[in-house]
Amino acid sequence: MKELKINPEISSYIDFSSYEGKEIELTGMIQNLRILAWGGFLILRTANYIIQTVCDKNNVSFPLETLTVEQTVKIKGLLQKATIKDKSIYPRDYEVQVREIEIISSPSVNPLPVDTTKKELNAGLDTKLDLRPLTLRHAKQRAIFKISSVIYNEFGNYLTKVGFTRICSPKIVFSGAEGGANIFKIDYFKRNAYLAQSPQFYKQMMVGVFGRVFEEAPVFRAEEHDTSRHLNEYISLDFEMMLQNGFEDLIVMETNVLRHIFDELKKQCQNEIELLEIELPSLEKIVCLKFSEVHEIVFNNFKKDFRSEKDLAPEEERLICEYAKKEWGTEFVFITHYPTEKRPFYAMSDSANPAETLSFDLLFRGIEITTGGQRLNKYEDYIAKMTKLGMNVDSFNSYLQAFKFGMPPHGGLGLGLERLTAQICKLSNVKEASLFPRDINRLEP
Repeated sequence: MKELKINPEISSYIDFSSYEGKEIELTGMIQNLRILAWGGFLILRTANYIIQTVCDKNNVSFPLETLTVEQTVKIKGLLQKATIKDKSIYPRDYEVQVREIEIISSPSVNPLPVDTTKKELNAGLDTKLDLRPLTLRHAKQRAIFKISSVIYNEFGNYLTKVGFTRICSPKIVFSGAEGGANIFKIDYFKRNAYLAQSPQFYKQMMVGVFGRVFEEAPVFRAEEHDTSRHLNEYISLDFEMMLQNGFEDLIVMETNVLRHIFDELKKQCQNEIELLEIELPSLEKIVCLKFSEVHEIVFNNFKKDFRSEKDLAPEEERLICEYAKKEWGTEFVFITHYPTEKRPFYAMSDSANPAETLSFDLLFRGIEITTGGQRLNKYEDYIAKMTKLGMNVDSFNSYLQAFKFGMPPHGGLGLGLERLTAQICKLSNVKEASLFPRDINRLEP
């Protein structure tokens, strides 16, 4: 029997100021290296940092010529103050004067198929995705997913702070939340089952339990899109809540969530923001337009006629965002009151105009990143709506239980993590904001 000592100090964060002028030991992978006559520079990639180390041949006896990119090494040396201009290095005010180097492991292939040491990853999208385990190691690729990680974490942190409870709903389901053909069918012990398009049914049920709930999890859409804005599996940041003042409560809540996220990105990702040369948006006011108003604005100002359409075309989303930025100084615009015929059966219609729903999309920099709205909350209303639409009510019995037993007015939304990340990071394709994207052509790596 072997008993290990419990060590509470397991953080990979380093207080560099406490090591200044002292010996420090680091283990990491070689991000880049430059060998010169006098020695060289070795850039080390660790869990939280990309650190510059200096190897003077007078101080280190290790044969530097044997080092290669992506080796894992352990180094010991003296931490000193420095002034480093390379934005891919962090921290930029310290470097290590190396005394010892030990090789832990080495890549089996040399040279590597893609050069990840350059300032820009000069590779096409297919190459980036085919060689994802390697290309993600590039400093700018890493930066994208540090930003994505903070968005994911702070979405949950803020909602928890204001009284939401995290839930984890099943992804193998009996029926789709939104119906239609965009649902993956699977063989489930000789029965038909589906991959969840949304946690919609479950988060509604849980409003009856906790009042405010959220979930951050993958959703699956069997849509045969091959575009720069679609994925077949993506991370949906969802919340659902009891409403006191109607569906506009949701708009206010999402605005507060996003403002919190942007504040935290400024605090936690300053290096990544500088490296990617991006500007975080501000969300100082809430601008809402009705769906019908968008058609008129685009027609009157851009001479594009979408007025007969029941949904917003991608070009229309882009144009109304241009207009909002010019006229109101905002990169965010909420579009409300979508046509009832284009929204799911659980969407609540506006009592003043049943042809419109109390629903909305949030557009950001020319693309929709959120869909949400108020839901039906009375059992009788569900039966009437589903019967009118010709739906099989019996197949939704487990879902409808919640409404039989009483449900408060409520609503919620889903925010696409990859789309938000892509728009913040100025990416031309949402696949670049997904670690290992799934689309109609790609099932690996």
